[in-house]
Amino acid sequence: MTSVDTLGWLALPLALLGGVIRTATPFIFVSLGECITERSGRINLGLEGNLVLGAMCAYAASYLFGSPWIGVLAAGLVGLLFSALHGVICSVRRVNDTAAGISLLILGTGLAFFAGKPFIEPQAPQLPNIPLGSWSTLPQVRAALDVNPLFFLGIAAAFALHVFFKRTGLGLMVRTVGDTEDGARALGFPVIPTRILATMAGGFMAGIGGSFLSLSYPGSWSEGLSSGQGIMAVALVIFARWSPLRALGASILFGAAGAIGPALQGIGVTGYYYLFNAAPYLLTLVVLIVSSSPTRPSADVPGELKLNR
Repeated sequence: MTSVDTLGWLALPLALLGGVIRTATPFIFVSLGECITERSGRINLGLEGNLVLGAMCAYAASYLFGSPWIGVLAAGLVGLLFSALHGVICSVRRVNDTAAGISLLILGTGLAFFAGKPFIEPQAPQLPNIPLGSWSTLPQVRAALDVNPLFFLGIAAAFALHVFFKRTGLGLMVRTVGDTEDGARALGFPVIPTRILATMAGGFMAGIGGSFLSLSYPGSWSEGLSSGQGIMAVALVIFARWSPLRALGASILFGAAGAIGPALQGIGVTGYYYLFNAAPYLLTLVVLIVSSSPTRPSADVPGELKLNR
């Protein structure tokens, strides 16, 4: 008797649950990072480069030092430093955020591919999972509930950022800088340093998201690791209306879209596999079309993002 016959109708939901948790985790970190950056009035399309570079550095550090948590820290720090470059470049007058972000995306992925070649074959220590399904005797249940701690850290980070933006003076300063540069200057807020630090914080989050890819799922380093998740996160933030909690929900939605193909394959549905795998990209396209509708209210958009600078 196959596992599908044993579980019956529970097979697909369990496969989807496990897939959502795995696929949503990097989306959570990258989208929260972009939330921080865009709240300060700056767009960082280079987060895809941060994601890939973070994945490579996490794997390399885990392999060299024998600790996956050192790899996570290394990924975050590399993402922070790489985004600091983006923040400084975009602080120069007449530099376009979008063009700079695309340039750094290419630079980041190129650096990762070049520096990561020696680490394609070696096996690095992986992040340990929390066995929430250990109570079950079914391997499918245990696999679905074998959750990486970064998933819970991402959820905690979303709630922490919500409190940060709503309840703290520093959060108010970031939102003010993002809404009106002139108003922020009138209040004495340091506009450029605030945007640089917000961009660095966003890069740190994206780097941690990259560490999940190489140290948990799929748990290896290769040049095609990211599949455009950093770029999709920008659309995800627009869909979430720049709210950390809504970004968390949107990340889970995007994770569900990405989990459909593998879940169906896991229960034996192999037809149209590549079409189902395209679901996250189709969802991104739909989100961009809906978000750009002239009838959709734009009150949540940080004011500085509306300006053509």
